[in-house]
Amino acid sequence: MAVYALAFIAFAIDLARRSSAVSAPALAEQTTVEPVRVGALATASARADAAASASGSAGVSGTARTVSRISARIANDASRPYGRSPSLRVGVALTVVAWLLQLAAVVSRGIAAGRVPWANMYEFAMMGTLLIVAVFLVVITRIDVRFLGTFVTGLVLLLLGLAATNFYVAVAPLPPALQSYWLVIHVFVASLGTAFLGLGFALSVAQLLQNRRESLVAEAKATRLRFLATLPSSQTLENLAYRVIIIGFIFWTFTLIAGAIWAESAWGRYWGWDTKEVWTFIIWTIYAGYIHARATRGWRGSRSAWLAIIGFSAVMFNFTIVNVFFKGLHAYSGL
Repeated sequence: MAVYALAFIAFAIDLARRSSAVSAPALAEQTTVEPVRVGALATASARADAAASASGSAGVSGTARTVSRISARIANDASRPYGRSPSLRVGVALTVVAWLLQLAAVVSRGIAAGRVPWANMYEFAMMGTLLIVAVFLVVITRIDVRFLGTFVTGLVLLLLGLAATNFYVAVAPLPPALQSYWLVIHVFVASLGTAFLGLGFALSVAQLLQNRRESLVAEAKATRLRFLATLPSSQTLENLAYRVIIIGFIFWTFTLIAGAIWAESAWGRYWGWDTKEVWTFIIWTIYAGYIHARATRGWRGSRSAWLAIIGFSAVMFNFTIVNVFFKGLHAYSGL
Protein backbone atom coordinates (compact mmCIF):
# COMPACT_ATOMS: atom_id res chain seq x y z
CA MET A 1 0.00 0.00 0.00
CA ALA A 2 2.90 2.36 0.72
CA VAL A 3 4.24 1.90 -2.82
CA TYR A 4 0.76 2.38 -4.30
CA ALA A 5 0.51 5.58 -2.24
CA LEU A 6 3.78 6.83 -3.72
CA ALA A 7 2.51 5.98 -7.22
CA PHE A 8 -0.70 7.89 -6.48
CA ILE A 9 1.35 10.93 -5.47
CA ALA A 10 3.46 10.69 -8.64
CA PHE A 11 0.34 10.50 -10.84
CA ALA A 12 -1.19 13.44 -8.94
CA ILE A 13 1.97 15.48 -9.53
CA ASP A 14 1.64 14.71 -13.24
CA LEU A 15 -1.92 16.05 -13.26
CA ALA A 16 -0.71 19.20 -11.49
CA ARG A 17 2.03 19.56 -14.08
CA ARG A 18 -0.53 19.19 -16.84
CA SER A 19 -2.58 22.00 -15.32
CA SER A 20 0.42 24.31 -15.07
CA ALA A 21 1.40 23.49 -18.68
CA VAL A 22 -1.95 24.72 -19.98
CA SER A 23 -1.35 28.46 -20.25
CA ALA A 24 -4.01 31.12 -20.55
CA PRO A 25 -3.22 31.77 -24.26
CA ALA A 26 -3.57 28.06 -24.94
CA LEU A 27 -6.98 28.04 -23.28
CA ALA A 28 -8.03 31.04 -25.34
CA GLU A 29 -6.91 29.32 -28.52
CA GLN A 30 -8.91 26.20 -27.63
CA THR A 31 -12.05 28.33 -27.33
CA THR A 32 -12.10 28.61 -31.11
CA VAL A 33 -10.39 25.36 -32.06
CA GLU A 34 -12.08 22.91 -29.69
CA PRO A 35 -15.66 22.97 -31.11
CA VAL A 36 -14.36 22.27 -34.61
CA ARG A 37 -12.07 19.45 -33.45
CA VAL A 38 -14.74 17.81 -31.29
CA GLY A 39 -17.30 18.01 -34.08
CA ALA A 40 -14.88 16.44 -36.55
CA LEU A 41 -14.08 13.62 -34.16
CA ALA A 42 -17.76 12.98 -33.48
CA THR A 43 -18.55 12.86 -37.21
CA ALA A 44 -15.61 10.54 -37.91
CA SER A 45 -16.58 8.29 -35.03
CA ALA A 46 -20.20 8.11 -36.19
CA ARG A 47 -19.10 7.17 -39.71
CA ALA A 48 -16.74 4.51 -38.37
CA ASP A 49 -19.46 3.04 -36.11
CA ALA A 50 -21.96 3.04 -38.99
CA ALA A 51 -19.45 1.30 -41.25
CA ALA A 52 -18.76 -1.31 -38.59
CA SER A 53 -22.48 -1.95 -38.12
CA ALA A 54 -23.05 -2.27 -41.86
CA SER A 55 -20.24 -4.73 -42.33
CA GLY A 56 -21.41 -7.01 -39.51
CA SER A 57 -18.82 -9.09 -37.70
CA ALA A 58 -15.43 -7.78 -38.60
CA GLY A 59 -13.44 -10.35 -36.62
CA VAL A 60 -10.02 -9.83 -35.14
CA SER A 61 -8.90 -7.47 -37.90
CA GLY A 62 -11.86 -5.16 -37.18
CA THR A 63 -10.97 -5.10 -33.51
CA ALA A 64 -7.35 -4.27 -34.37
CA ARG A 65 -8.50 -1.43 -36.61
CA THR A 66 -10.72 -0.12 -33.82
CA VAL A 67 -7.84 -0.13 -31.33
CA SER A 68 -5.57 1.55 -33.88
CA ARG A 69 -8.20 4.23 -34.57
CA ILE A 70 -8.65 4.98 -30.87
CA SER A 71 -4.88 5.03 -30.37
CA ALA A 72 -4.50 7.51 -33.23
CA ARG A 73 -7.19 9.75 -31.76
CA ILE A 74 -5.59 9.69 -28.34
CA ALA A 75 -2.20 10.45 -29.86
CA ASN A 76 -3.76 13.38 -31.74
CA ASP A 77 -5.73 14.61 -28.72
CA ALA A 78 -2.78 14.31 -26.34
CA SER A 79 -0.25 16.15 -28.51
CA ARG A 80 0.16 19.00 -26.04
CA PRO A 81 3.18 21.18 -25.23
CA TYR A 82 3.78 19.61 -21.81
CA GLY A 83 5.37 16.48 -23.34
CA ARG A 84 6.12 13.34 -21.30
CA SER A 85 6.19 14.00 -17.60
CA PRO A 86 8.96 12.34 -15.54
CA SER A 87 6.47 11.97 -12.68
CA LEU A 88 4.22 9.98 -15.00
CA ARG A 89 7.03 7.52 -15.73
CA VAL A 90 7.77 7.29 -12.01
CA GLY A 91 4.11 6.65 -11.29
CA VAL A 92 3.94 3.77 -13.78
CA ALA A 93 7.20 2.27 -12.47
CA LEU A 94 6.00 2.44 -8.87
CA THR A 95 2.68 0.90 -9.88
CA VAL A 96 4.52 -2.04 -11.45
CA VAL A 97 6.62 -2.49 -8.30
CA ALA A 98 3.54 -2.31 -6.06
CA TRP A 99 1.73 -4.83 -8.27
CA LEU A 100 4.63 -7.29 -8.03
CA LEU A 101 4.67 -6.92 -4.25
CA GLN A 102 0.92 -7.48 -4.12
CA LEU A 103 1.24 -10.51 -6.38
CA ALA A 104 3.80 -11.96 -3.96
CA ALA A 105 1.38 -11.31 -1.07
CA VAL A 106 -1.48 -13.06 -2.86
CA VAL A 107 0.70 -16.06 -3.73
CA SER A 108 1.96 -16.23 -0.14
CA ARG A 109 -1.62 -16.20 1.14
CA GLY A 110 -2.49 -19.04 -1.22
CA ILE A 111 0.51 -21.10 -0.10
CA ALA A 112 -0.38 -20.55 3.56
CA ALA A 113 -4.01 -21.53 2.94
CA GLY A 114 -3.17 -24.45 0.66
CA ARG A 115 -5.79 -23.30 -1.86
CA VAL A 116 -6.63 -20.44 -4.20
CA PRO A 117 -6.66 -17.24 -2.12
CA TRP A 118 -10.15 -15.95 -2.82
CA ALA A 119 -12.53 -17.53 -0.31
CA ASN A 120 -13.48 -14.51 1.85
CA MET A 121 -13.84 -10.72 1.65
CA TYR A 122 -10.20 -10.01 2.46
CA GLU A 123 -8.96 -12.39 -0.22
CA PHE A 124 -11.57 -11.13 -2.71
CA ALA A 125 -10.27 -7.58 -2.21
CA MET A 126 -6.66 -8.67 -2.65
CA MET A 127 -7.38 -10.58 -5.83
CA GLY A 128 -9.77 -8.00 -7.28
CA THR A 129 -7.40 -5.06 -6.85
CA LEU A 130 -4.52 -7.13 -8.21
CA LEU A 131 -6.49 -7.72 -11.42
CA ILE A 132 -7.62 -4.09 -11.66
CA VAL A 133 -4.01 -2.94 -11.70
CA ALA A 134 -3.03 -5.78 -14.04
CA VAL A 135 -5.68 -4.77 -16.59
CA PHE A 136 -4.58 -1.12 -16.33
CA LEU A 137 -0.92 -2.03 -16.91
CA VAL A 138 -1.80 -4.22 -19.90
CA VAL A 139 -4.05 -1.59 -21.48
CA ILE A 140 -1.43 1.17 -21.26
CA THR A 141 0.91 -0.98 -23.36
CA ARG A 142 -1.59 -0.67 -26.22
CA ILE A 143 -3.30 2.67 -25.58
CA ASP A 144 -1.84 5.55 -23.59
CA VAL A 145 -4.37 6.01 -20.80
CA ARG A 146 -1.78 6.58 -18.09
CA PHE A 147 -3.65 9.74 -17.13
CA LEU A 148 -6.04 7.36 -15.30
CA GLY A 149 -3.22 6.36 -12.94
CA THR A 150 -4.42 8.65 -10.16
CA PHE A 151 -7.90 7.15 -10.27
CA VAL A 152 -6.73 3.53 -10.52
CA THR A 153 -4.17 3.72 -7.72
CA GLY A 154 -6.59 5.75 -5.60
CA LEU A 155 -9.32 3.13 -5.99
CA VAL A 156 -6.88 0.32 -5.21
CA LEU A 157 -5.64 2.13 -2.09
CA LEU A 158 -9.21 2.64 -0.90
CA LEU A 159 -10.16 -1.02 -1.39
CA LEU A 160 -6.94 -2.35 0.13
CA GLY A 161 -7.30 -0.03 3.10
CA LEU A 162 -10.88 -1.21 3.60
CA ALA A 163 -9.76 -4.83 3.34
CA ALA A 164 -6.88 -4.41 5.80
CA THR A 165 -8.91 -2.54 8.43
CA ASN A 166 -12.34 -4.18 8.16
CA PHE A 167 -12.17 -7.42 6.18
CA TYR A 168 -9.00 -9.12 7.39
CA VAL A 169 -9.46 -12.68 8.69
CA ALA A 170 -6.96 -15.42 9.42
CA VAL A 171 -6.50 -18.31 7.01
CA ALA A 172 -9.34 -20.82 7.42
CA PRO A 173 -10.45 -24.03 5.68
CA LEU A 174 -12.95 -23.81 2.86
CA PRO A 175 -16.64 -24.43 3.60
CA PRO A 176 -17.96 -27.59 1.87
CA ALA A 177 -19.85 -25.65 -0.80
CA LEU A 178 -16.65 -23.88 -1.90
CA GLN A 179 -14.62 -27.05 -2.25
CA SER A 180 -15.01 -27.16 -6.02
CA TYR A 181 -12.99 -26.33 -9.12
CA TRP A 182 -15.72 -23.79 -9.89
CA LEU A 183 -14.25 -21.61 -7.15
CA VAL A 184 -11.18 -21.09 -9.32
CA ILE A 185 -13.16 -20.41 -12.49
CA HIS A 186 -16.16 -18.48 -11.18
CA VAL A 187 -14.40 -16.08 -8.81
CA PHE A 188 -11.41 -15.44 -11.07
CA VAL A 189 -13.60 -14.55 -14.06
CA ALA A 190 -15.82 -12.36 -11.86
CA SER A 191 -12.75 -10.50 -10.58
CA LEU A 192 -11.41 -10.08 -14.12
CA GLY A 193 -14.76 -8.76 -15.31
CA THR A 194 -14.83 -6.33 -12.39
CA ALA A 195 -11.38 -5.07 -13.39
CA PHE A 196 -12.51 -4.19 -16.92
CA LEU A 197 -15.75 -2.65 -15.66
CA GLY A 198 -13.71 -0.60 -13.19
CA LEU A 199 -11.51 0.75 -15.98
CA GLY A 200 -14.65 1.58 -17.96
CA PHE A 201 -15.96 3.42 -14.90
CA ALA A 202 -12.77 5.49 -14.69
CA LEU A 203 -13.00 6.38 -18.39
CA SER A 204 -16.67 7.33 -18.00
CA VAL A 205 -15.89 9.68 -15.10
CA ALA A 206 -13.14 11.27 -17.19
CA GLN A 207 -15.60 11.52 -20.08
CA LEU A 208 -18.13 13.44 -17.99
CA LEU A 209 -15.47 15.86 -16.80
CA GLN A 210 -14.15 16.33 -20.32
CA ASN A 211 -17.64 16.79 -21.74
CA ARG A 212 -18.28 19.53 -19.20
CA ARG A 213 -15.01 21.23 -20.11
CA GLU A 214 -15.80 21.08 -23.82
CA SER A 215 -19.20 22.66 -23.20
CA LEU A 216 -17.63 25.50 -21.25
CA VAL A 217 -14.98 26.02 -23.94
CA ALA A 218 -17.68 26.14 -26.63
CA GLU A 219 -19.39 28.89 -24.62
CA ALA A 220 -16.06 30.74 -24.19
CA LYS A 221 -16.12 30.20 -20.42
CA ALA A 222 -13.19 29.44 -18.14
CA THR A 223 -12.62 25.94 -16.76
CA ARG A 224 -11.13 25.06 -13.37
CA LEU A 225 -9.74 21.61 -14.10
CA ARG A 226 -7.20 22.82 -16.63
CA PHE A 227 -5.42 19.47 -16.89
CA LEU A 228 -8.45 18.16 -18.80
CA ALA A 229 -7.22 20.15 -21.82
CA THR A 230 -4.32 17.68 -22.08
CA LEU A 231 -6.56 14.59 -22.10
CA PRO A 232 -8.36 12.95 -25.05
CA SER A 233 -11.72 14.35 -26.12
CA SER A 234 -14.93 13.15 -24.49
CA GLN A 235 -15.84 11.32 -27.70
CA THR A 236 -12.59 9.34 -27.62
CA LEU A 237 -12.99 8.54 -23.93
CA GLU A 238 -16.57 7.40 -24.50
CA ASN A 239 -15.63 5.08 -27.36
CA LEU A 240 -12.81 3.55 -25.37
CA ALA A 241 -15.01 3.10 -22.28
CA TYR A 242 -17.65 1.38 -24.40
CA ARG A 243 -15.19 -1.17 -25.79
CA VAL A 244 -13.61 -1.85 -22.39
CA ILE A 245 -17.03 -2.35 -20.81
CA ILE A 246 -18.01 -4.82 -23.54
CA ILE A 247 -15.05 -6.98 -22.54
CA GLY A 248 -16.05 -6.73 -18.88
CA PHE A 249 -19.66 -7.56 -19.77
CA ILE A 250 -18.56 -10.75 -21.54
CA PHE A 251 -16.69 -11.87 -18.42
CA TRP A 252 -19.65 -10.94 -16.22
CA THR A 253 -22.02 -12.95 -18.43
CA PHE A 254 -19.78 -15.98 -18.02
CA THR A 255 -19.72 -15.31 -14.26
CA LEU A 256 -23.52 -15.43 -14.14
CA ILE A 257 -23.67 -18.66 -16.15
CA ALA A 258 -20.84 -20.34 -14.22
CA GLY A 259 -22.47 -19.35 -10.93
CA ALA A 260 -25.72 -21.02 -11.94
CA ILE A 261 -23.93 -24.22 -12.94
CA TRP A 262 -21.99 -24.24 -9.66
CA ALA A 263 -25.22 -23.60 -7.69
CA GLU A 264 -26.84 -26.65 -9.28
CA SER A 265 -23.84 -28.75 -8.32
CA ALA A 266 -23.65 -27.42 -4.74
CA TRP A 267 -27.30 -26.86 -3.81
CA GLY A 268 -29.30 -28.79 -6.40
CA ARG A 269 -30.80 -25.78 -8.20
CA TYR A 270 -29.59 -23.32 -10.84
CA TRP A 271 -31.35 -20.28 -9.42
CA GLY A 272 -32.78 -19.61 -5.98
CA TRP A 273 -33.25 -15.82 -5.81
CA ASP A 274 -30.48 -15.54 -3.25
CA THR A 275 -29.46 -11.90 -2.63
CA LYS A 276 -26.06 -12.37 -4.25
CA GLU A 277 -27.60 -14.05 -7.29
CA VAL A 278 -30.16 -11.25 -7.67
CA TRP A 279 -27.55 -8.49 -7.50
CA THR A 280 -25.29 -10.28 -9.95
CA PHE A 281 -28.22 -10.36 -12.37
CA ILE A 282 -29.07 -6.70 -11.67
CA ILE A 283 -25.51 -5.72 -12.59
CA TRP A 284 -25.72 -7.80 -15.77
CA THR A 285 -29.02 -6.10 -16.66
CA ILE A 286 -27.60 -2.60 -16.15
CA TYR A 287 -24.64 -3.24 -18.43
CA ALA A 288 -26.79 -5.05 -20.99
CA GLY A 289 -29.03 -1.98 -21.05
CA TYR A 290 -25.96 0.26 -21.40
CA ILE A 291 -24.66 -1.68 -24.42
CA HIS A 292 -28.08 -2.01 -26.04
CA ALA A 293 -29.07 1.64 -25.52
CA ARG A 294 -25.80 2.92 -26.90
CA ALA A 295 -25.76 0.57 -29.88
CA THR A 296 -29.40 0.79 -30.96
CA ARG A 297 -30.93 3.85 -29.33
CA GLY A 298 -28.11 6.29 -29.84
CA TRP A 299 -27.49 6.88 -26.15
CA ARG A 300 -24.23 8.77 -26.36
CA GLY A 301 -22.48 11.35 -24.25
CA SER A 302 -23.48 11.90 -20.64
CA ARG A 303 -26.34 9.39 -20.61
CA SER A 304 -24.12 6.45 -21.51
CA ALA A 305 -21.45 7.60 -19.05
CA TRP A 306 -23.95 7.75 -16.20
CA LEU A 307 -25.19 4.25 -17.00
CA ALA A 308 -21.63 2.95 -16.81
CA ILE A 309 -21.11 4.73 -13.49
CA ILE A 310 -24.36 3.31 -12.07
CA GLY A 311 -23.32 -0.16 -13.21
CA PHE A 312 -19.97 -0.07 -11.43
CA SER A 313 -21.60 1.44 -8.33
CA ALA A 314 -23.84 -1.64 -8.30
CA VAL A 315 -20.72 -3.84 -8.56
CA MET A 316 -19.21 -2.13 -5.51
CA PHE A 317 -22.51 -2.39 -3.63
CA ASN A 318 -22.63 -6.09 -4.42
CA PHE A 319 -19.04 -6.55 -3.22
CA THR A 320 -19.37 -4.62 0.04
CA ILE A 321 -22.91 -4.12 1.33
CA VAL A 322 -24.43 -7.34 0.00
CA ASN A 323 -21.50 -9.48 1.18
CA VAL A 324 -21.42 -7.98 4.67
CA PHE A 325 -25.03 -7.16 5.58
CA PHE A 326 -27.17 -9.58 3.56
CA LYS A 327 -27.25 -13.18 4.66
CA GLY A 328 -27.80 -16.10 2.36
CA LEU A 329 -26.17 -19.10 0.75
CA HIS A 330 -23.43 -16.80 -0.58
CA ALA A 331 -22.47 -15.46 2.85
CA TYR A 332 -18.76 -16.20 2.52
CA SER A 333 -17.39 -12.88 3.75
CA GLY A 334 -15.52 -14.64 6.57
CA LEU A 335 -16.54 -11.87 9.00
